[in-house]
Parts: sequence; C-alpha cells; structure tokens
Amino acid sequence: MPASRAAPITAPACGRHCRLRAPRLASPHEKANSPMHRPDRRAFVIRLSALAALSGAGVALSACGGSDDNDDTPAPKYAYGVASGDPLADRVILWTHAQPPGSDADVPLVWEVARDAAFTQRVASGKTVASAAAGHTAKADATGLAPGQSYFYRFRHDVADESAVRLSPVGRTRTLPAAGATDLALAVLSCSNYPAGHFHVMGEVARSDAQFALHLGDFIYEYGAGGYASADAPAMGRVVQPTTECLTLADYRTRYAQYRSDPDIKVLAAALPLIAVWDDHEIANDAWTAGAENHDPATEGAFTTRRDAAMKAWHEWMPVRTPDATDLRKIYRSFDFGGLAALHMLETRVIAREKQISLADLANPATAQAAAAALSSPTRQLLGTEQLAWLQRQMAGSSATWQVLGQQVLMARMTAPVSVLSALNAANTTPEAQAAGMKAITDYLTARQVAAQNPAALTEAQRALLDTRRNPKLGYNLDAWDGYPAEREKVLASAAQLGKRLIVLAGDTHNAWSSQLTLMDGTVVGQEFATSSVSSPGMEEYLSALPPAQTQQIFMGVVDDLRYAETASRGFLMMRFTPAEARGQWHFVSTVKSASYTSTRSAPLAANLTQRTPQAA
Repeated sequence: MPASRAAPITAPACGRHCRLRAPRLASPHEKANSPMHRPDRRAFVIRLSALAALSGAGVALSACGGSDDNDDTPAPKYAYGVASGDPLADRVILWTHAQPPGSDADVPLVWEVARDAAFTQRVASGKTVASAAAGHTAKADATGLAPGQSYFYRFRHDVADESAVRLSPVGRTRTLPAAGATDLALAVLSCSNYPAGHFHVMGEVARSDAQFALHLGDFIYEYGAGGYASADAPAMGRVVQPTTECLTLADYRTRYAQYRSDPDIKVLAAALPLIAVWDDHEIANDAWTAGAENHDPATEGAFTTRRDAAMKAWHEWMPVRTPDATDLRKIYRSFDFGGLAALHMLETRVIAREKQISLADLANPATAQAAAAALSSPTRQLLGTEQLAWLQRQMAGSSATWQVLGQQVLMARMTAPVSVLSALNAANTTPEAQAAGMKAITDYLTARQVAAQNPAALTEAQRALLDTRRNPKLGYNLDAWDGYPAEREKVLASAAQLGKRLIVLAGDTHNAWSSQLTLMDGTVVGQEFATSSVSSPGMEEYLSALPPAQTQQIFMGVVDDLRYAETASRGFLMMRFTPAEARGQWHFVSTVKSASYTSTRSAPLAANLTQRTPQAA
C-alpha cells in the first residue's frame, strides 16, 4: 500500500541558540501542478546540523547542534542528517553521523522510534555510539516493530541534559509488510555523481508515493576534481572533496560526507528506508576481484588495500545491515515483501568477478581466439559459486509471487553484430567516423528488413551480415552480464526450472531500458527494468552527434531483446507490484545542470503473470 500521509509537523524547537526554522513546503498536489520545480528546499537546509525538510511525506524537520547552557559536554553536530535502511517486517537499520565541533571523541547516543513525529508514542529505543573508529557514524538495528507500519525516529546525545539542542533531525521509515501484501512501490536509483549535476532525482523520489528506495550502486564516484563528468562542477559549486582521487579510508569518508551534505540526499534519506548495494565507483571504475581499470598498483598501492578501505567506508556511511562482519564483501541479502515480492540483492563486483574481456581483444586476430574462449567458458564467474548457490536456495525457498533481483549491471542481452560494433567508436566523432557508423547500422537494418519481407532478394553481402558465424553478435558492454554468459544462463535457467516469475532490476548504464530475459535457446524467462542515472551522463554525451530519437531507434532495431529505451535523460524507475503484474515507469528531470527543472514520466510498461513479454500498459 502507498505510504500513509501525515499532516505537516514541526520537530521540537532547537533552543534559544537556534532561530532558523524550516519553511512550509508545497504540497504534492501543488508541486505536481507547478510549471517549474524550483530549488526552494536548498534554502532551508539548517546550518551545522539539521536536515532541512521532508516534502513528500508531509513532515518538516529541523534540529540543531552546538554548545549548551546546562551541560559542559559539547553537543554534537548531526551534519549529515539521518537515514534508515534494510527494513524487515520487525526491524530497520537507523543511521546518523554525530561529532562535537573540533573533537574526535566518541559520542554516546540514544535512538528512539515513535508512531508520531512529536515522539509522544515511543515504541522502541536503545543506545549506540558514533565512534571515531567508524568515522563518527552510528547505526542501530531497531527491533520490536510491527510489520507494514510507518515510524518516526531520531537520535539524542546520551548525556544528562535532554534539551532539544542534543537532538538529531527526525526521519521517517517503514517496515516490510506482513504476509498477504497486495501492493508495493519501489523507487529504483543508480549512479549519483556529485560533480555531474544536482541530485534533483532524489528529491523527486522523496516527493513520490514510493514506499521504499533501492540504490543499485555508484552512490559515490571515486575520481578527483576534473575527473569524469566534472566539466561543469566549478560553475555549479560541486567540485569534489577531497580534490584528489579516493584511495584511502580518509578519502572515501570525506567523499561520502560531501555527498551526504547534499540537500536532496538528506531529504530522501529521511523520507524512505533505503536498500542498497555498491557497484564499481564506490571502489574504482570497472572493478573486478583483483583489480580495476582505474587502479594502478605501481602508483596507488595494492588494490586490496584500496578495496578494503572503500568497503569499510561504504558500510559506515550507508544504512545497511552488515551480513558478515568478517567479510565485508558479502553484501548479498534478501527481503520479503509480504509474499508479494522477494527481493534478492546481489554483489557482482569483488567477490568473484573475473577480469573483463575487452572488445579490442575479441577483434584483434592475435588475441581473438583466447578472448573468445575465455568469454564462453562454462566456468567464467560473476557471482561466484557460493553466491549463486545462495541465490538458487533463496528462490527455491520463496513462495513470493515475484522473484526480483536487485543488482548493478544489465543482465539482458544487449548484443549487436560485430559489423556495427566495429564501426561505432565513441572516441572518434569525426564526420567520416559518424558516416561509417551510420552506414554499418543502415546496412544491417536493411538486411534484416529484406530478410523479413523477401528473403530471396538478399544479396550475398546482406546474407553475410545476417550470418552470425560470419558476423557474430557481441555485447556492447562486456562489463555487464554479456561478459559472463555462462553464469547468466545458470541464473535464468534456475528461475525457469523453478517456475518463478522473474524481474531483474539494473543500473550502471545511465540510461533507461527494458528487455525480455532469454535463455540461449531464445526462451523468455523474465523481464529486466533498468533505471537511468541520478546525474551521470548517458548516451546523449557519448553519441552526441546523433539525435536521441535516432539513438533509441538504432538500439531498438539492432538489439533483439530490447523493448524500451530512453538514452538522453536523468531520472529514476518506479516499480509497482501487485499479484497480477509488475509495472515499471520512468520518471525524468529536464536537467541536472541548473537549480530549476521540470519533470516528466514515461508511459508505464507492464509484465503480468500470463504475458511474459512487456506490453505498453
């Protein structure tokens, strides 16, 4: 059921040292009917320690940190707000960051959960510590809650003085539903790159009727100032900190702190419980088990040292339950939404992923045979045997209507003929290169059209283009599941053999897609819905010479399993589940480069229990 709405409530006053209050926000109805979404929420982020506002859930929140007249112990700042995550039917993780000004001392905290924002109906409480060893972050697993309920939560400095100056901002969270759930709304996000643009998308999620938020990776990016997608950062005031590339634990902590200082992240974090996994940029670009494209051991040290620092920071700064404290790589875990959907969150980066195979190696006659053999190897791993066995057990033991995989990279076959891939080079945008690429695409699509209408009229050259032995199809991105076909087949075959209705959610590409999921023999076993990015640029930057509509047409014409594509807009995916259908709808913002923007939505795309192929709803 959609999250219930409460009348606007103001959190307790901050005491005489705080005078700033959060102004009234437009209601969801007013926001939806305004011609332009303006950045008003940025003006009321409370200085020093406050979360400014929660618009969509109808709550205005504020708190202060600083000195206090009644206690010699300095009050902590809650500079990055509060967050919740990894909800279960009876519990949820609560998160904050608390640190006294100019002090590295540990901060003892009390956490409180209540049915109302004034905390007159408290239902649970406990103690935790924002320790220096954890970068002054603090978590609590708030247990003893009721299923399918919304709650308010906050933290309080655990000292004798209980004045409002010791309080954190107030957040709102929700537990998973009890058995018999009939409606579920998940907001799916990916690729939030601070220097690339504003996080308007996160503000939109907070104002939506989503019950839970999923972040499928690249919550931060590791590059230094002037790195990937940073050209407009100085003008927007979004130059990354530290300005160097993230290598150490201190670097990653500083980067997470900067991201969590963003107003839209604060609003979303306090509005909805988050379920998250990492992708490569939480560590380094195109990471795999033993290295990454963006890591040079000769100048940056051992990859495992960097990886371990990055994972520690992620577990500190994200509101996640750590499944195995002895091995921080193991972030795969399941969530049951009242028997309606079972969500299995996967790790596809550093547990077992073998090194990516490059298209260049497949195209080079000197390396093609070895690269092709490695690509098609039946033992090639992405999840690894332990995680795959876990996933198979989870699906086999679940009676949920929908089995949903929340993971990082595209699972569907995004394959194109070599004749097209070899002619498209995003690094070469000369008129000659563009013309060659368009000719390769036109020739292939023309051959397909002739084959469909009058096969006898095919020329020998066209027959060669359609012959997969002479013109094989390869994934355009071998960092995705197309680079690990044997293990993809095992995952999809498991779902098919168990008779499960499978939905796969993906991020990573910065574009919106939906595809049917097929076995090697062409059998359709499920659907994939992939979200666009929060701010990272998509195909509109890499194929800038092509109009977006033409890019979409090319992908739809060349990729057999693709059913929907939007390659020019930033946004999020809203997934809605009922016993009868799973339905995806993409929400887009007009720009992330300026403070003002408009929003639009795609037509919904549904897959129901009797029709496996996505159809326009």
